Amino acid sequence: MSETRHSKVLIIGSGPAGYTAGVYASRAMLEPLLVQGIEPGGQLTTTTEVENWPGNTEIQGPDLMVNMQAHASAMGCEIVGDVITSLKLDSRPFTAKGDSGATYTADAVILATGARAKWLGLPSEEKFKGFGVSACATCDGFFYRGQEIVVIGGGNTAVEEALFLTKFASKVTLIHRRDTLRAEKILQHRLLNHPKIVPLWNHALDEVIGTDSPLGVEGVRAKHIETGKITEIAAKGVFVAIGHAPANELVKDTLETHMGGYVVTKPDSTATSIPGVFAAGDLTDHVFRQAVTSAGMGCMAALEAERWLAEQD
Repeated sequence: MSETRHSKVLIIGSGPAGYTAGVYASRAMLEPLLVQGIEPGGQLTTTTEVENWPGNTEIQGPDLMVNMQAHASAMGCEIVGDVITSLKLDSRPFTAKGDSGATYTADAVILATGARAKWLGLPSEEKFKGFGVSACATCDGFFYRGQEIVVIGGGNTAVEEALFLTKFASKVTLIHRRDTLRAEKILQHRLLNHPKIVPLWNHALDEVIGTDSPLGVEGVRAKHIETGKITEIAAKGVFVAIGHAPANELVKDTLETHMGGYVVTKPDSTATSIPGVFAAGDLTDHVFRQAVTSAGMGCMAALEAERWLAEQD
């Protein structure tokens, strides 16, 4: 028989939003239970230097998440290493099913499932995933020491990945659809002045090319946006860094969403379209998507859950 666990507040997700919600809900004596999900710590566990977390001039992303988990645990938040596979929100208590077989019921739910990397959807991209195509420079950059590699994108994610990969690669080609970057100015300055990075403007990835036996990347074909001319670039690794999409699988059919799947919350609130269900972090934030704003929303969600539960009582 599977175990059933009840809590006043169930927190789903373990990034800055989830762990901060755990700290505040614990301090409110709500005895929260936090289910970490498939990637404990979220996107920051695949980030290297974090330079914009207040109080730390520089801290490694994984270290920051270890600290936040320890803080939430010390406050009294119970942290469970499980993955929620389904969530029923049509009646209270709300019910969640875990991959472990456990059932979790709760009077209120805080959703902090974050976001995941986007892919281009090319057949050749899919073919070489894990064999030279990656969406995580910190995970796989080490394997390309002394090699030439390619990064796709023009926002913060792409520029951060390209800069990080210069630690290993002999050359990094950044392929971007436009002729200017969308990243923060300080990141643009670093990239455009880095001797190992060569931008290829107004191009899009057309195809990843490589060998079948063994499976491996040998280069890419990039197409000029206006002329259609193909440029071939030799590369052993291709890093796709075109942003992220909200991890909304649990609620996309039950909660109101917008802007490509981000959960809608009420103005100046984390309350969703279902009373007692709150959303925080990158699951709902399509504008800022920063660790510090996610943490702030986690705080808001816990405080709003506390007030909402008090009103029910």
